[in-house]
Amino acid sequence: MKNIFIYLVLSILLVSLAGCGSSRTVTRTSTDTTVDLSGRWNDTDSRITAKKMIDGLLESRWISAFAKDNTRKPVVIVGTIKNSSSEHIQTKVFSKDIERELINSGEVKFVASSEERSEIRDERSEQQQYSSMETAKRLANETGADFMLRGVISTQNDSFDGQAVKFYQVDLELINLETNEKVWLDSKKIKKLVDQAGYGF
Repeated sequence: MKNIFIYLVLSILLVSLAGCGSSRTVTRTSTDTTVDLSGRWNDTDSRITAKKMIDGLLESRWISAFAKDNTRKPVVIVGTIKNSSSEHIQTKVFSKDIERELINSGEVKFVASSEERSEIRDERSEQQQYSSMETAKRLANETGADFMLRGVISTQNDSFDGQAVKFYQVDLELINLETNEKVWLDSKKIKKLVDQAGYGF
């Protein structure tokens, strides 16, 4: 009787564990692969939008005009990328995609953001006290930016009967820091049709 009781208890436990378990498969894929599960803004949208918009920025005439007047490459800083959409979008990821495209182009010089500069300035200040005179980096010797790139991400969604249209618009503008002139601006639009019958949006 004791063995039968133990057998029954073990059988019940095994059935319970099997019922509670779930099957999950994880497949590694290339970071360049487009994976669009929800229709929301994702890493592919960020990467492609940054590349296309920065390509347009670098092909614009403002660079040649600046080089003609100053005989050097312009210095650019990325300012705030504002999220005015109805979704939670990691704008820092988009900002980093923009920075990468700008730096790798070799067409402009690029300086750290205000948040990054604060940490670097703290380090430079500490060097004045703790580092040797030969290796301590000088104060008040930063490269000032000539232009600031800033922008906004907006959305407009529409849904009916299991279908939804997700529309994204990214607006970027380049501003001369000395004169406040806008020397370049552009928009990139993304539209997605999401089919999800039986579910609300």
